[in-house]
Amino acid sequence: MAGKEAQAGGMKKELTLFNFFTIGFGAIIGTGWVLLVGDWMVLGGGPVPAMIAFAIGALFLVPIGMCFGELTAAIPISGGIIEYVDRTFGRKMGFVTGWMLLLGNAPLCPWEAIAISTLLTDRFAEFPALAWLRSVKLYTILGADVYLWPTVIALAFAALVIFLNLRGAGAAAKLSSFLTKALLAGMVLAMLISFMTGSPENAAPVFSQVTDAAGGSATEATSLIGGIVAVLVMTPFFYAGFDTIPQQAEEASENIDWKKFGLIPAIALLASGAFYLVCIYSFGTIVDWHEFVRSSVPALAVLERINVFFYIAMLIIATLGPLGPMNSFFGASSRLMLAMGRKEMLPESFAQIDPTSGVPKKAVMVMSALTLVGPFLGRNMLVPLTNVASLGFIFACTMAGFACWKLRRTEPDLPRPYKVNGGKLGIGCAIVAGLAIIALMVVPFSPAALSGIEWAITIGWLVAGLVILALFGSRRATGPTKQ
Repeated sequence: MAGKEAQAGGMKKELTLFNFFTIGFGAIIGTGWVLLVGDWMVLGGGPVPAMIAFAIGALFLVPIGMCFGELTAAIPISGGIIEYVDRTFGRKMGFVTGWMLLLGNAPLCPWEAIAISTLLTDRFAEFPALAWLRSVKLYTILGADVYLWPTVIALAFAALVIFLNLRGAGAAAKLSSFLTKALLAGMVLAMLISFMTGSPENAAPVFSQVTDAAGGSATEATSLIGGIVAVLVMTPFFYAGFDTIPQQAEEASENIDWKKFGLIPAIALLASGAFYLVCIYSFGTIVDWHEFVRSSVPALAVLERINVFFYIAMLIIATLGPLGPMNSFFGASSRLMLAMGRKEMLPESFAQIDPTSGVPKKAVMVMSALTLVGPFLGRNMLVPLTNVASLGFIFACTMAGFACWKLRRTEPDLPRPYKVNGGKLGIGCAIVAGLAIIALMVVPFSPAALSGIEWAITIGWLVAGLVILALFGSRRATGPTKQ
């Protein structure tokens, strides 16, 4: 039965601190650690540089997470980042920030559906009993084959996420909780196998170049520092997701402790960092890492060699993994659209809340259509969007830091149950961290600079957004965002 808030036309207030943690953790930790742990080692020149880079990346982003915590605890509304920036830097910048964060979140839902289809096609179909998964080829798009049955199964996973999000935030949060436990089980499994069969010596030397890794990839860095930097510039993409926590703040339970809530984004980041470190260490020490990276999807290949039951268990966990980010980003993206509808930056219909489930139904339907398209696109279709999504995510995070700084000056009496540790110095660290990562993405000759097609996508997205703002946002919503 819907709660009082839903019956009154509002959002159901039922999410606990643990729910918010699992939403953020589940959004950050998907299947990348299984599919790409070998690439991290190759790019960095070994497990040690990769571990150092992921540790630095987490610490770099913690101040940004703390800014989100302060802002959300003070202004707990759905899609709050639009309100924060609107109140401090004006309506147009508020729209641009929300629109860029939508670019950073929404494409990851169809991408995760593609990841599920890819795992089913590349790994499950290797079992003779499951060869039927590749029995019906539909077509080839951008060099990637699309098969019928993996597509159907991926659509079923996507339909589950859509169904739970249509039921409300509480149902979706239960899925995040289950997936968090499954991912932790995968981490424990990798640790146990490493301790039973591996050795720290397999991670030696601390840095070395590799030229014969799977797929022809090679270590381009020539030193330990170079290897760390090469991995560091890509870590924001693998930490993207903690921003999903504030987007659903309006659905927090009535008795939530907002002071503790302010710590949740930072805790989710640190927990994810610990997860990545354990993952890299475990897989980097099971066998000699130079041998490990020669296999396609090495994390699964090495387990298949050691024990088929371990392999199957990890394969199942890896296939379930994409559901976490898909579920979290689905909820966060729909709440961003809700906030933009309330601000009349999108058609007002996006601000309407279903009286039964308490969800923004129009936004959920748009996200449903986007997610269901994913399995049909092929694994190579969304590759250019990964860096673009990172830029959108980091831009929005940096603007949150600026908004947090300015609100301290313009609204000093605003009740703040949680404040960033270190005061303005802590906020300044968040801003500097965000600007540094943006610079690495936009400055020419940077190892993480956007390509021509990625710039085209970014500029095209911004132009489309400004057109939408001109068409639907000519009239400013009266007063602050409704709660």
